[in-house]
Amino acid sequence: MLRITDLELFVRSSALGSFTAAAHEADLLPGQVAAAIKRLERDLDVRLIARTTRSLRLTAEGELYLPTALSVLESLRQGRDNLHGARTTLRGVLHVSAPSDLGRNILLPWLSEFRREHPELTLRFHLSDQVADLFRDPVDVAIRYGLNQEANYIALPLAPWNRRVLVASPDYLARHGRPQALDDLQQHACLLYLQLGRTYDKWRLGNRTVQVSGPLFSDDADVVRRWALLGEGIAYKSWLDVAMDIQEGRLKLLLGHLPGEPAPFNLMCTHRAQLGKPVQLLLGMLRVRCQALLDLRARAQ
Repeated sequence: MLRITDLELFVRSSALGSFTAAAHEADLLPGQVAAAIKRLERDLDVRLIARTTRSLRLTAEGELYLPTALSVLESLRQGRDNLHGARTTLRGVLHVSAPSDLGRNILLPWLSEFRREHPELTLRFHLSDQVADLFRDPVDVAIRYGLNQEANYIALPLAPWNRRVLVASPDYLARHGRPQALDDLQQHACLLYLQLGRTYDKWRLGNRTVQVSGPLFSDDADVVRRWALLGEGIAYKSWLDVAMDIQEGRLKLLLGHLPGEPAPFNLMCTHRAQLGKPVQLLLGMLRVRCQALLDLRARAQ
């Protein structure tokens, strides 16, 4: 007979890529996790995980079985929730991944508030400008910019209206003037960073694209925003990243009549079975906060 704890350890081992990490998370010994996986493999009569001395990976059968394991665990959680009616007490661990800039400056206070509202929930917040692999990394949901290009992922919209905007500090504009047209950007110090492994130096606004340059470059988008705040140049950032800076007067919106590139904002997961009560409540809260920033965008025009 299949054991629920064995299924849980299989799911977490596959996500973390390590029996040791899964054991640490569950407060068990690595040997206990390995034994649970062997027991599950014996019950199913298949090999789910290929092990080496340094790593593990899912076999083809393991990849095929993982969505079923996730669905079974979510069904059990949903059944337990249904027994307790409308009770909204959240327990367990929720792993959330997000870009560094947005994570530090926008999501951090929102997620802190969410955790205070649900004190029995453990929240693990992973920040990186590298795109998380939801099948391999220890992540339940990822909050990302961009259109969903991968059919394997489920994208739930948070701010489909979000776009990039040009911004600079009042100090920079006092020293160098405000660009009046798109071509004027070629005479300004533009703050550059990596996007999908390439320097993002072609900025599109309206129906035109302009090649820009500048003396400062970083592989961390948060550094670019901080340079803009320090008066080092003009940045082309997601509205969500800079909305509060504009509201507080730390940055000024430039060429606001030209729509920037779309940067839709989504909550991503690999399977609908992951959309349990914690994720659904988080999704609702994030949509409310994003709507407030949309209202701010309308006033900033």
